[in-house]
Amino acid sequence: MGWLHDIERRLENVVNGVFARAFRSEVEPIEIATRLSKELDSQAKLLNRDKKLVPNNFTVFLSQHDYDELAPMARAINDDIVPEMRRHAGERKYVFNGPIRIDYACDETLTVGRFRVESEAVATVAETGGAASTTAIKRAPLVLEVNGVRHPLLPPGFTIGRGSEADLRINDPGISRKHAHIIVKQDATGDVVVSIEDLGSTNGVIVNGQRVTNVPLTDGSRIEIGSTRMLVHSPVGS
Repeated sequence: MGWLHDIERRLENVVNGVFARAFRSEVEPIEIATRLSKELDSQAKLLNRDKKLVPNNFTVFLSQHDYDELAPMARAINDDIVPEMRRHAGERKYVFNGPIRIDYACDETLTVGRFRVESEAVATVAETGGAASTTAIKRAPLVLEVNGVRHPLLPPGFTIGRGSEADLRINDPGISRKHAHIIVKQDATGDVVVSIEDLGSTNGVIVNGQRVTNVPLTDGSRIEIGSTRMLVHSPVGS
């Protein structure tokens, strides 16, 4: 892992520079860099014969002491770690869903010098025409929540995919360019009926743990497309 020698030299410059006198953490930045590279390797999931999907969001949990010492340096440390993670990923043909994000948090159960890492693959999501207004979300009987962003389920619905022609674009390599269609209609009584249709995608659509081609959606329906998870729920109280 020759890349670690290069990053170690750069991180030593950070630690020995403007932060030197204040740096008293028992956790060295190079330890974090090494752990994050191992996290990529351990969490890599096969996409196809040539590529593997890896996490792009990371949280490093530190003891209170180490968090207090490292948190002020987080941006400088990450500025060196992130490019090396991208290089490491490129050498191993790993694919990120979106930008790499590294956050630091305190875990009071950890002792000084110990830390742990949690990670997930989070796709960037863009809606044609921009994000929905709060009013549109509130008047919708149901919303589709994707990575913390709610999208109102209003007639006639929208398409989901990775390509520019999709109404809801998700930068997930496991999603086809035009993957699924969310269909929203009103029945004879005026109630809104929602369903999802697979548009011939490569990896399919999973609803509540079952692969489907066309199935109704209700409050609480859980959808998996590629590595992205979505939830249908009422916007009331949210």
